Amino acid sequence: MARSPFTLVAAVTAAVPGAEVTGARALTADGDGRFDSAIATLADGSELVIRVAADDAAAVELAEEALALRALTAGAREILPFRVPTAMGETRVGEGRALVTDLMPGFQVEAAHLPAGRGAAVSIGQAIAAVHALPPSVVRAAGLSVRDAAAVRAETDQLVDRASATGRVPARLSGRWRDAVADDNLWRFESAVTLGGIQALSFLFEDDPHDGPQVVAVLGWRGLAVGDPAEDLGWLSGAPDAAPDVLAAYTAASQRAADEALQARARLHAELEFARWLVHGDELRRPDIVDDAAALLESLSSGLRGDDLRVAVAYTGGVDSALDVLDRVPATASSDIDTSMQTDAYRPEDLWREAEPDEPDHARESAQAAAPVVPRGEDDAQGGAGAPAAPVRSSWEEPTQDLTDVAGVRGSTRHADDADDAESTDADAAAHPGQSASTDADSDEAQRAARAALQRWTRSDSE
Repeated sequence: MARSPFTLVAAVTAAVPGAEVTGARALTADGDGRFDSAIATLADGSELVIRVAADDAAAVELAEEALALRALTAGAREILPFRVPTAMGETRVGEGRALVTDLMPGFQVEAAHLPAGRGAAVSIGQAIAAVHALPPSVVRAAGLSVRDAAAVRAETDQLVDRASATGRVPARLSGRWRDAVADDNLWRFESAVTLGGIQALSFLFEDDPHDGPQVVAVLGWRGLAVGDPAEDLGWLSGAPDAAPDVLAAYTAASQRAADEALQARARLHAELEFARWLVHGDELRRPDIVDDAAALLESLSSGLRGDDLRVAVAYTGGVDSALDVLDRVPATASSDIDTSMQTDAYRPEDLWREAEPDEPDHARESAQAAAPVVPRGEDDAQGGAGAPAAPVRSSWEEPTQDLTDVAGVRGSTRHADDADDAESTDADAAAHPGQSASTDADSDEAQRAARAALQRWTRSDSE
């Protein structure tokens, strides 16, 4: 039974000595039931958030978050261009662990509603780059996890083995994941400070009259570690409109060496979330969770073409990851029990978003202004956590697999959208206006070759 806000805020004085509580209100929107949460108003007008774990697993998450927030020293926080919650204190409410943090300002935008263009998308890319630019010593000094590329690869290999051992992973997926682990080119990256469980609702915005929504705070720090930067980008599969601009802004703001396999690993990490859910259910001996995870994996496998086994190890040209595939695969039977995947990186509602046709470019600014937002003060997330290369080819420049002709799942609808190719072709034509015929055959041939190269580049970029 959920505790009332008044019961929760009464514990604030125990966690924060000297705090004078004058008001209480709920923190409930989009909660997943793992925490009882409330907002306490203090006599000086400031507001604190108290969250109480509903079970042992949630208590571990609160402990991890408290440790991560304390690892962010004043110097580390000064480096970041946004605010980070401060752990004000801890206590217990009944048998549950409680964590009190300060309330961050701003509003949230669901991943599916993040618009393209300047504003939210660009600001998110810059914010992620800022996190990845933190000195690794921040993590090491706190005794948090530090993994280099070899360790991430070994961990991924172990996850694939454990998932495959359940006998519930389709052979196509298991083979593709093993190919990805075996590809040396995929694992040549420089590790960085990461958040691990980052998602769209981790970012809080305030509107700027000139630049649009800007990130003013970031939540969800319990996964703070040194690891693969791609782990913080897998969620972009749920933000198809904003993903290209987020990635472009991230690349422009990044102070790191170029990573050609970044997007491919982001896709791989997103797909492996389903494998983690399967392993989680198997470890708990929960047949309902195992069946749910197996259904997700079967849907993912069914949505991939026969020649798509190496998509995770070929340059994708976009983060069209497992979640994007799941929106276009045949529906499968689901369990009557609600065992929707609860992970750090994805919320269950993000998995089944409806695929929508691309908006024209001239509508992007209006979409930026009209994007649905979630008011702050009402979210349990406060502080909580492609055409592939053919078998004989392994070029990183292969275009993304076109999956638009595959049907949807759990209410998704089949649709065909050739807008990207049409826009690419129009852009190519505009970039090369008609020219007078040349008598020089060599010049004509060179011009045709240049146009063909630009067309291939433009189509690959748009995909």
